[in-house]
Amino acid sequence: MHTRPDRLHPHPSVRADAYVDVLVVGGGHAGAEAALAAARLGARTALLTFRHDRIGEMSCNPAVGGLGKGQLAREVDALGGAMGRAIDATGIQFRMLNTGKGFAVQAPRAQADRHLYREAVTRLVQEADGVEVIEAGVERLLVDSSLAVPRVRGVVTGEGRELTARAVVLTTGTFLEAIMHTGERTQSGGRSGEAAAKGLSGELRRLGLPLGRLKTGTPPRLAREGIRWDALERQEGDARPSPFSFATEPSGFPALRQVPCHVTYTNPRCHEIVRANIHRAPMYAGRISGVGPRYCPSVEDKIMRFADRDRHVVHLEPEGLETDVIYVNGVSTSLPAEVQEAFLREIDGLEEARFLRHGYAVEYDFVRPAALDPTLAVRAARGLFLAGQINGTSGYEEAAAQGLVAGANAALWCADRAPFVLERHEAYVGVLVDDLVVTNPTEPYRMFTSRAEYRLLLRQDDADRRLTRRAAKIGLAGEEAVRRLDRREAEVEALKTALEALRSPLDPARTLADHLRRPEIRLTELLHEIEGLREFRPSPDVLATAEADVKYAGYVDRQRREVERSRRQETTLIPPDLDFSTLRGLRGEAREKLAAFRPATLGAASRIAGVNPPDVALLAVHLARHGAR
Repeated sequence: MHTRPDRLHPHPSVRADAYVDVLVVGGGHAGAEAALAAARLGARTALLTFRHDRIGEMSCNPAVGGLGKGQLAREVDALGGAMGRAIDATGIQFRMLNTGKGFAVQAPRAQADRHLYREAVTRLVQEADGVEVIEAGVERLLVDSSLAVPRVRGVVTGEGRELTARAVVLTTGTFLEAIMHTGERTQSGGRSGEAAAKGLSGELRRLGLPLGRLKTGTPPRLAREGIRWDALERQEGDARPSPFSFATEPSGFPALRQVPCHVTYTNPRCHEIVRANIHRAPMYAGRISGVGPRYCPSVEDKIMRFADRDRHVVHLEPEGLETDVIYVNGVSTSLPAEVQEAFLREIDGLEEARFLRHGYAVEYDFVRPAALDPTLAVRAARGLFLAGQINGTSGYEEAAAQGLVAGANAALWCADRAPFVLERHEAYVGVLVDDLVVTNPTEPYRMFTSRAEYRLLLRQDDADRRLTRRAAKIGLAGEEAVRRLDRREAEVEALKTALEALRSPLDPARTLADHLRRPEIRLTELLHEIEGLREFRPSPDVLATAEADVKYAGYVDRQRREVERSRRQETTLIPPDLDFSTLRGLRGEAREKLAAFRPATLGAASRIAGVNPPDVALLAVHLARHGAR
């Protein structure tokens, strides 16, 4: 057990008999951000985890970011979180994705040294003021059921120790009643070498929370020396990489030696072996009832669902600088071990592959997120918040974003302060939370840029402009972050002013800003070619933000007007006690869905599947009459 009693300070709102203000259960990406966010807001915080030395473990792919996910990671950083700083310190390959497309869909991705990443996050949590780390499992919740709405008062550990708290944040990942599958072989556990979390699912059911079952998977790990590297395509990182964290100094970045990844492909020989053994895959044999991720399918799913394709891409990614372990991205599988070895060795470059660990699937319980409000608090019980894969999501970035939201709101709730809620037009974090609590996904939720209807306003390069001052106002971000933002904004404005003032040598009737609005023109080219711009040596972030501001000014103004129109629906509140069954004219399905999801606003109601535009219009009429009465 790792404790820091010298770092725990009294909080004026804490109950005398409460051990801490906020107790976080789980030490993954959600748990780490939840604990750190709560502590930044002044809450005495404890983090309970099975292993105090494995906080921030990368259970699956050793990478941060990607399309949609990179935007989330940058927003977590802009809100004061740890993920961006950790990956900048431990990344071994950085790439900006979609650079051939518009800025709205570009996103950073970084390959990590997974061991150093875990150590970095563990260190950040253990050294944080106001955070105590306790090595324990949790089996029961302490619930006061004598109240009209039950109140969660703490937890009981596997050893029978009672820990009281004003608020509890559950971030149990894939561990709730988890079972691991490899072919016909099964064992209890939420991750290789670690036990499942037993007992909590029953506690959640007793609180009336709706639970479901999901499935995720992981691919095999291979030894570096068994791979024929000269047969593979080499994939380098960016020559001038961009950091994730706005706090990272470009002069010392990247911190570690950068390495390439490699690409190969499955082939018809592989597919034939998989098809011949598909009856032994747990999903196809009916041994798994949980729903798997549609957007990150297993290799057996890809081969069976896309029978017309004769190959699928496979990325070979190193797990670190001091290890020979290679992560085989693209072949997540739960087929028997001998089948995995047979089909993988048919792939070019992997003929002599040596297996260090076989792939497996994990089936686990989750809470259907419609049971939560926009702060990620449970509606049916006060003092309980949920974050991460327990809410039906997948991915480190989605978990980190939820952890920050839940941890911050748990601390604010303890201190009787206003909640911290981001709207869809403000952040991908807002899109994520709104999608979860309103649309109630039935498969593992993954963030994509296509989920954000206002993605021109939510670019990855300007997450700090959108969120840092908002975070600083409540204490999530510090004064130095605001000063850094002020300096960056001044650089962006200076560069934009120069572009508006200087004439284009190719067309003297136009300014450089006019010239830059052509999609084929890039600011990096102008900086080297135009005399008046040679004094500027901006960071990649400043460069991207200035160019995007100029290129998309008209589109951004149009999207902001759309936001203002939609805000009328978003600010039209629905009374929490409104009886939808009494509203005349509403279709039966709409009544049922509205009663089940209890949307807080008319805008939220419009995003519920089964509630059609005519239902929303009719609901608006009823709300107007309700308000008049």
